[in-house]
Amino acid sequence: MAGRLEAELSFHAPVNKWVWQGTPGATEGSIVSADMDLNQIEAFLTAQTKKQGGITAEQSLVIAKFWKNHKKKIRESVINQSKWENTLKGLKWRIDVKSQSRHVDQVNSAAAIVEMEIGTKDKDSEFLCIELNETKMNEVLKKLSEVEEGLAALTQTG
Repeated sequence: MAGRLEAELSFHAPVNKWVWQGTPGATEGSIVSADMDLNQIEAFLTAQTKKQGGITAEQSLVIAKFWKNHKKKIRESVINQSKWENTLKGLKWRIDVKSQSRHVDQVNSAAAIVEMEIGTKDKDSEFLCIELNETKMNEVLKKLSEVEEGLAALTQTG
């Protein structure tokens, strides 16, 4: 039985979709969405085997083996299917300091140069180059801190 189930869990590359068959319920969806490591999947599948109408021990072994062998491909597939727009493909930055200027007050002033590569897998990338003086850079860093705090507040459990 385990061999049959293993054959039914397969990746269909032409349609870029994972097909799970032979497992009742939403077991596989929970595994993928939680991006479970091996310890988490073992605990989760053990609980599923004990649940009324859950999976069998053989199915649990097959799912765990399949996830262990194909986790990276499954994760990449799910991420690619969830991208609707362009994504950040690359980021380069540097700090330039002016050593000469017509205006004395601009000598030794710093500027951050940020280059972003934006695009999709199927199209050529576009490049966006931004130059920020110290004031603008501080504003950007403040906004990023606010975003980080907001994300931390959303992910805290208590």
